[in-house]
Amino acid sequence: MRDFYASTSGMPLDQADGLRRLFAGRRRHLLPLAANPHVPFSGLILDRLASAYAAQGRAVLVVDAASTSPAAPELAGVDLAACIEQLAPRVAYLPARGLPLSYVDTRGCSGAFIDAVQHAAPQAEIVLLHADGIDLARLLKQRSARPLLIGADHPESIKHAYANAKLLVRRCALMTYDLLLTAAPHSPRAAGIVASLGGCLENFLDATLLGAALIDPALDPQSAPDAALAQLMAGQLALESGVPRLTPRTAPAHPIPAAAPVGATFRPAFR
Repeated sequence: MRDFYASTSGMPLDQADGLRRLFAGRRRHLLPLAANPHVPFSGLILDRLASAYAAQGRAVLVVDAASTSPAAPELAGVDLAACIEQLAPRVAYLPARGLPLSYVDTRGCSGAFIDAVQHAAPQAEIVLLHADGIDLARLLKQRSARPLLIGADHPESIKHAYANAKLLVRRCALMTYDLLLTAAPHSPRAAGIVASLGGCLENFLDATLLGAALIDPALDPQSAPDAALAQLMAGQLALESGVPRLTPRTAPAHPIPAAAPVGATFRPAFR
């Protein structure tokens, strides 16, 4: 017996069905960003990354699911695709605060939310997933990824970045990380922060900080990424594509220029 709702005319079954057919087989990249309430420029970081990938000709979807992000529309529970806003020709945005928790299963995994997002936006080659560490731990429980930690040049933000990494190491066994640090380009603390956080990850979590890039809050998000950010972005895509990373584990890439020694290095408040 034929399903009453089955299409007989070849028309799309829903808003995104035609796009799914068009982009079937395209490689998808998930870039998880661990939200940090102590970083006042998180939106700028998302904008910077999205703009840089879009400039490479890649379609980007920003999924903003942090606790400080806009709430998801009520329609999201019925039609996720209809809630996606097109901000630029290659950049789309989904306000998603609270959505990951609604997809959690009996094992505490909410990875189905990632599947739902990719199903709703099949044209998006890159999904920037901005969420709190606790939500990322549920979302990435059964996935391989190199989370991007977010920080600024003050201790509380770096403590929170470390806490996010600790949560993801313990719950997801994710052992490699990148860092996006918002700071002025000549900040005397930047190099010390990167070295200190990398040391704490290595010494206390047996994890590795593989890449770090500085994002200047005063810089136009549309400007071309510098060498450090370009390297970090390429490394993320290489990881998703199964291409081995050239940087050896024994020599983590911290491309922020060296600075004068920092008087007090960061140490985690808890281990």
